[in-house]
Amino acid sequence: MRHRIALVLLGTTFITAACGDAAQAPRPMPTGLTGGWSTAGCEFERESMKVTVDGRLVPSTPQKLEAAMARIEAGGRDRYFRSYAGIEVDQENVRAIVYRVPSAAFDKFIRNSAEDTCVEVRDAKHTLAELTALHDRIVADLPKWERRGIRISTVGARHDGAGVEIGTLDVAAARRELPLSYGADAPLGFVEQGPITPLSPSGIPPAPEPGG
Repeated sequence: MRHRIALVLLGTTFITAACGDAAQAPRPMPTGLTGGWSTAGCEFERESMKVTVDGRLVPSTPQKLEAAMARIEAGGRDRYFRSYAGIEVDQENVRAIVYRVPSAAFDKFIRNSAEDTCVEVRDAKHTLAELTALHDRIVADLPKWERRGIRISTVGARHDGAGVEIGTLDVAAARRELPLSYGADAPLGFVEQGPITPLSPSGIPPAPEPGG
């Protein structure tokens, strides 16, 4: 399960995660362990949880792990935004996975926040704040790209810190043109993606127009 916030903008779905004043968040130099590590709770046997939803058994996150994740995410978005990239839950293995630019201080915070739950920490190339700033620039430029014939369907800051993912039917043009605006080193990824149909309040796509 990936923690992202979905927004509908200009009739298109954009995936984002905001974090304070991203423009004031330069990427830190690595100061902690690199290569990843796990908390002590990962050494203990853990049993996956399932709950019944509509007559089906589906995976569930234990309350203690969910609480630990909430503490880590809150601290990452606030005090440790210069390191935090994102978090996800692996319900099958009853663990959380945190992505961060190496930081000794944030690592210590993760270890304390995890308590006796299992949290795996992995390296990230970019912080959430850094990617959010780039994401917001691209969203602000959508009308410009539309005028240039590049139809962008989705914009998403990846929770693993790898970069900002652009969904478009014009992949070749986007791959050529966007780095010219945002920098050759900008962490951009491109996937083929058509327009997203906005959902109605009932969660059902709107019916086609008569004769359409």
